[in-house]
Amino acid sequence: MKRSGWTVSSWALALLLTLPITALIYEALLPTEDIFHHLWGTVLPTYIGNTFWLVLLVMSFSLLCGVPAAWLMAMCELPGKRWLQWALILPLAMPSYIVAFVYTDLLDFSGPVQAGLRQWFGWQSATDYYFPAIRSLGGAALVLGLVLYPYVYLLARTAFMEQSTSLIQSSRLLGCTPWQSFKKVSLPLARPSIAVGMSLVAMETLAEFGTVNFFAVNTLTTAVYDTWLGYGSLNAAAKISAIMLLVVMLLLSLERMSRKRQQVFQKSMGHEQHAGYRLTGVAKWGALLFCWSLVMLGFLLPFVILCYHAVHYFDQAWNSRFFEYSFNSLWLSTLVAGVALMVGLLLGMTHRLTGKVYSVVPMRLASMGYALPGTVLAIGVLVPLTSLDFAINDAAVWLGVTEPGLLFTGTMTAIAFGYLVRFGAMAIGSVESSLGKVSPSLDMVTQTMGYGPGAMMMKVHMPLIRKGMLAGALLVFIECMKELPAALLLRPFNFQTLATYVYQFVSDEQLELGALPAIVIVLVGLIPLIFLNRSLEQHH
Repeated sequence: MKRSGWTVSSWALALLLTLPITALIYEALLPTEDIFHHLWGTVLPTYIGNTFWLVLLVMSFSLLCGVPAAWLMAMCELPGKRWLQWALILPLAMPSYIVAFVYTDLLDFSGPVQAGLRQWFGWQSATDYYFPAIRSLGGAALVLGLVLYPYVYLLARTAFMEQSTSLIQSSRLLGCTPWQSFKKVSLPLARPSIAVGMSLVAMETLAEFGTVNFFAVNTLTTAVYDTWLGYGSLNAAAKISAIMLLVVMLLLSLERMSRKRQQVFQKSMGHEQHAGYRLTGVAKWGALLFCWSLVMLGFLLPFVILCYHAVHYFDQAWNSRFFEYSFNSLWLSTLVAGVALMVGLLLGMTHRLTGKVYSVVPMRLASMGYALPGTVLAIGVLVPLTSLDFAINDAAVWLGVTEPGLLFTGTMTAIAFGYLVRFGAMAIGSVESSLGKVSPSLDMVTQTMGYGPGAMMMKVHMPLIRKGMLAGALLVFIECMKELPAALLLRPFNFQTLATYVYQFVSDEQLELGALPAIVIVLVGLIPLIFLNRSLEQHH
């Protein structure tokens, strides 16, 4: 295939992957149905308010937990720091709806915590004492904050570790205490990285479905789901999705503006070493208690409870459905990861071969889907596929042949395409980064030997970037294994993934029976965190 063929293919592929966003906007701009007017006049303002407060609370919690933990791990000497700095990332592997159920089970009126308090103090009913409701907006924010704070922690910790030691030492020589040094030097320099982490937390909160639905907190995400399945109105769901898309774009724009407006010229040199503040007494034990509490509440406690249920209900959970749904998740995630990797290679190689400024546009277009919440993505996928199914059946009627029925909507094509649009950006970014490290001189040498672009990619580039390819495919695979809202909306009838299987038990308040598949999801989610931690240790 000639270079022009690579260019045409990459543009066609990029436009295909942006089709859900285009279709979503088109559907949202169509004349408004009565259902949307009804929702707008009744419940939608409340949903928008709930979404706003939930995002604000989760961002605040993540900031108050992630930044201090990051500074302690980067700047202080603490016992067990080598293990603790890795353990603080672990909550990212825990699906939020599982954590939500665990804490509901513990803190509800019938749970062991309130039951113990009633027995201890002799209380008879809920009117005898006050206990905050876990199934509330605040409870949802607490659960999501425990799971999402590592985004802020990771980026802030990296920023603190890269700061010039001489600046920190200069502030100490000028009489600053460790707190003043953190407030006046470290924190302002780390603001761009913290802003990126906060924007990730905001987008993940906006996309969250499992926890808010389980806690009956109505947000825009649940509104899309209920409008589509409850009212059967694709138009109204598309309009709500467009509102969410607008919010996501606003968040991304604000994050980019915050980075543009602040220029940071300091960098830690490779030979600089920070001795670290040696905490003692109350400060040391307070820091350890704070950090280990985050690990305990966000990961260890839910994981131990899952293991307890998995052991006690093993005979009931270890059945043919568990194997069937595990296989479904495995082959679907593997298929999407493989296709995403091929897409990444095609787009990355086209950019490399062309070398033009505009050649990066297909990669950016194809990566746009990653910013879409799962429910929004599902509506965006359903709109064009439904239209295509109707067009094919209308053509069959016109030709006088038997109508084929639904070929795309409600089939494996829909869910696989949705996953590819949502997570393909991970493979594209990984391949792009790896190809950027390969010397252009190798391309010239290969071309002088008479190899075409395809042979050059197979014989030269792919062997050199195999680690980056593996990392990208692995990230796509794991995200597909964990994805819930898109799977709920796009899966065919009688098809379950591990995520939908576990959520079914969570919705029925029978997590004991779903503990075993939940553990599988958690363990799979730990894989990228291990790679991430190793890369951070090698970098520093």
